[in-house]
Amino acid sequence: MEEVVLLNQTSLVTYFQLRGLSVNQKAQIAVFSMFLIFYVLTLIGNILIVITIIYDHRLHTPMYFFLSNLSFIDVCHSTVTVPKMLTDTWSEEKLISFDACVTQMFFLHLFACTEIFLLTVMAYDRYVAICKPLQYMIVMNWKVCVLLTVTLWTGGTIHSIALTSLTIRLPYCGPNEIDNFFCDVPQVIKLACTDTHIIEILIVSNSGLISMVCFVVLVVSYTVILVSLRQRISKGRRKPLSTCAAHLTVVTLFLGHCIFIYSRPSTSLPEDKVVSVFFTVVTPLLNPIIYTLRNEEMKNALNNLVGRKEKKEEK
Repeated sequence: MEEVVLLNQTSLVTYFQLRGLSVNQKAQIAVFSMFLIFYVLTLIGNILIVITIIYDHRLHTPMYFFLSNLSFIDVCHSTVTVPKMLTDTWSEEKLISFDACVTQMFFLHLFACTEIFLLTVMAYDRYVAICKPLQYMIVMNWKVCVLLTVTLWTGGTIHSIALTSLTIRLPYCGPNEIDNFFCDVPQVIKLACTDTHIIEILIVSNSGLISMVCFVVLVVSYTVILVSLRQRISKGRRKPLSTCAAHLTVVTLFLGHCIFIYSRPSTSLPEDKVVSVFFTVVTPLLNPIIYTLRNEEMKNALNNLVGRKEKKEEK
C-alpha cells in the first residue's frame, strides 16, 4: 500500500514539452508550409481513393477493399501527429498534457500496427491473385476479407492497449522534455524516474518482433510472386509486377521506420526525427501517389468520377 502511495506522489508530471523539429524560426516557417501542403494532399488523396472505390462498382474487389482500408488508416495515422505539430510550430513552449500524450501514443500505435497487419494481408492477397488465380475468388471471398479486416483491427487495438498500459504505469517526476514532435513510447519511458530495462525489452519483443516478423513474411511473399512471374513476363504480367513494386515501396518505407525505432533500446539517435517525419508525414502521402499514378484502373475510375460530376453540374 505504501509503495502505491509513493508512486502516486512521484507521478508529478502533468504535461510534457515537445522539442519539435527545429528551434530556428525561419526553418520552422519552412517546415510548417511544407508539412501543411503534405497533410492537405494526404487528406485529399486518400479520401478521394476511398470515395472512388466506394463509388465505382468495378473496384469492389478484395484488393481495392484493402486499399480503401489503407487509405483510411493513412488519414487517421497522419492526423494523430501532424495537426499538433503544425500548431506547435507557432508555439514556443510546445506543451502537451499527460492525458493527451497517452491518447496520442495509443492511436499512433493503433493505426501503425493495424497498417502493418494490413500490408501483410495485402501481400497475401497479391500472392493468391498472381500465383493461384483460379482459386482467388474462392480463397479471398468477401467473408474472408471481412474476417481478416476485423482480425487486423483487433490485433492493432490489443497491441496499442498493451504498450500504452506499460507506459502509463510508470512514475514520472521529471524531466518532462521529449526530443521529438510527438509522443511515442520509447521517448516517453526514458523520462520515467525508475528502471525501465524490463519495459524496454517488452517493447522490443512486442513492436520490434511484430515489425520484423511481418517484414520477413512480406519479403518472402513478394519473392515468391516475383519468382512466379519471372518466366512469364509479358504485357499481361506487367500489371501485377507493377503492383508488387508499388506494395514493396510502401512496405519498405513504413516498416523500415518501425524496425529502426522499435527494434533497439530507447536511445536517441540524430536520425530519429528524420525517420519519424517519413513515418508520419511522407508515407501516408505516398499511398495515393503510388496507387493512383501507377494504377490504370484507379486512374480510369477517378476520371469517370470527375467526368460524371462535371456532367451533373452542366445539367
